[in-house]
Amino acid sequence: MSEQESSPNYGRPLTDATLTIRVIKSFEYRTCKNAVLHHLDLTTLTAGELKEKVREHVKTMSGWKVYKNLELDTLKLYTKAQGTKTSNLIINMEDKDDSFVFRDDAKTLAEYGCEHETEISFFNWEAYAAFKANPVEKW
Repeated sequence: MSEQESSPNYGRPLTDATLTIRVIKSFEYRTCKNAVLHHLDLTTLTAGELKEKVREHVKTMSGWKVYKNLELDTLKLYTKAQGTKTSNLIINMEDKDDSFVFRDDAKTLAEYGCEHETEISFFNWEAYAAFKANPVEKW
């Protein structure tokens, strides 16, 4: 197994990774639900394909009814396994220039630095921009 094929955590290969996707409904109320996807090949799976996979998961799995009508269009790195966690419970706001956003749908997840047990936020960009401009959390 080459260096590139192996994830640094637990020796798990990038060709058989598990990702947790935080599907965000509301930033203000911190409402999100996690979709855990197993056996993903991060060396070939693109950001665009991951978006479609998660949208399909939301449409077909039970328990996602209130998330089915969301317009989800943006992926952003939340944290990697064994990495530091942000203080925000649903999205990483520590990159002021949005450098953790997956902007190119054609790039593979490995090119974005994803590895086994990476957590990614999936949300609507307009809702994120509004929250970022006025980051007030409600109860």
